[in-house]
Amino acid sequence: MVQQSRPSPQSSGPAGRYAGKRACSGPGEGSKAAAIPPPSKQRGFALPGARERRSYAAIDLGTNNCRLLIAKPSADGFIVVDAFSRIVRLGEGLAATGRISDAAIDRAIAALSVCADKLRRRHVTLARSVATEACRRASNGAEFIQRVYKETGIALDIISAQEEARLAVLGCHALLEPGDGPALIFDIGGGSTELVLVDAHGDGAPRIVDWVSAPWGVVSLTESEAFEHDDPAERLAAYGRMRGRVSEAFSPLARRLPKAAEGIRLLGTSGTVTTLASLHLGLPRYDRQAIDGLIVPCESMRSISDRLSGMGLADRQKLPCIGTERADLVVAGCAILESILDIWPAERLGVADRGIREGILRGLMDRDGRVM
Repeated sequence: MVQQSRPSPQSSGPAGRYAGKRACSGPGEGSKAAAIPPPSKQRGFALPGARERRSYAAIDLGTNNCRLLIAKPSADGFIVVDAFSRIVRLGEGLAATGRISDAAIDRAIAALSVCADKLRRRHVTLARSVATEACRRASNGAEFIQRVYKETGIALDIISAQEEARLAVLGCHALLEPGDGPALIFDIGGGSTELVLVDAHGDGAPRIVDWVSAPWGVVSLTESEAFEHDDPAERLAAYGRMRGRVSEAFSPLARRLPKAAEGIRLLGTSGTVTTLASLHLGLPRYDRQAIDGLIVPCESMRSISDRLSGMGLADRQKLPCIGTERADLVVAGCAILESILDIWPAERLGVADRGIREGILRGLMDRDGRVM
């Protein structure tokens, strides 16, 4: 039987990583992301015996995606043995009704059933499964969680926005560019966006200095604004209104951010940044090895955002790495990203194809190493 883990205090040790991952720079000005340090041998990531054969799992049920990662500890972090991702659009229509729809529940349970099967087949012994903004907002969120457990055996925790931000930082912070300047890490989700100001000096997980969770993600922002106008001028106006909503939500943190700081760093984890980074590289299809750890000039990301916001839906659907699944949501992601660049004008953006799931795995392995 899989043990369902509950939230734990923030760990301060070095982050685990995928075996063999190297950071890289994209076209244009930039630098290499920080190499991800190996885990401390004292923390029990790769001890002999039964523990090193254990499989750990993390499930992240977001407003748009359901993601699973199964991994085993290794001498240099952890090795992924299975993964799964499916767009379920759990938050579709939530803004209008306040409830998770029956269709969205069916899609999510179908995806989680696949996850449950993988947990059994991979003999996972310790797992943590979390749900985020859609379940936090929905009036039937608790009812949905109960149904998931009844039908799949997966015990989902509805985590707070603060815990969501902490896990995202824990999962991706090792990809921050080296430097002494202040760093901002962000996660553009389906229903919310978390911005986290961190003090990233020394080894181990950075110290969270300040943070905000804005109630705008790619799904919630898309549903807030009728964007698909035939008139390009109307599309431009709609995009401006999207950016205005996001900027207002970011304003409390923006007023507290350090002003005129030198050497500021920026790292983003989300489908938005990985998709735009793929367009920056001109990839014919998504390639995680090319994207995770990439450093991209922020001006390039603004240019791509500007281009996408002026395109019609059919034209966006034809672009590689966007397609029909992301074409209707990517413009909202661009509006959020540009609003982040407005308040944190870094020259380069680090791109992470990792986040909450990796943060969960890091925490599970770290805790297991301490107590056993």
